[in-house]
Amino acid sequence: MPDTPEQRMIRDVAAKQQRMLRARREKKGNWSALSILGVVGWSVVVPTLAGIALGAWIDLRFPSRFSWTVILLIVGLALGCATAWRRIGEDR
Repeated sequence: MPDTPEQRMIRDVAAKQQRMLRARREKKGNWSALSILGVVGWSVVVPTLAGIALGAWIDLRFPSRFSWTVILLIVGLALGCATAWRRIGEDR
């Protein structure tokens, strides 16, 4: 038998209350959110800058038709975003 709207609402409120109580126990506050933001930012910036540096070095040493700087910038950005996404998923 499917849940009635009242039962769903009660279940949703109970779940939200449990999340709130867990957050209070773990004392995740504004500083915790700010630190996560910093970690996520650095996990995107570092691979992106590393890709740019490596690409520029390759372009100087081995000139070619296409730009390794742009290619490795995109690869570094994608890697950094994937890392940040995984990091955010861990903190949920």
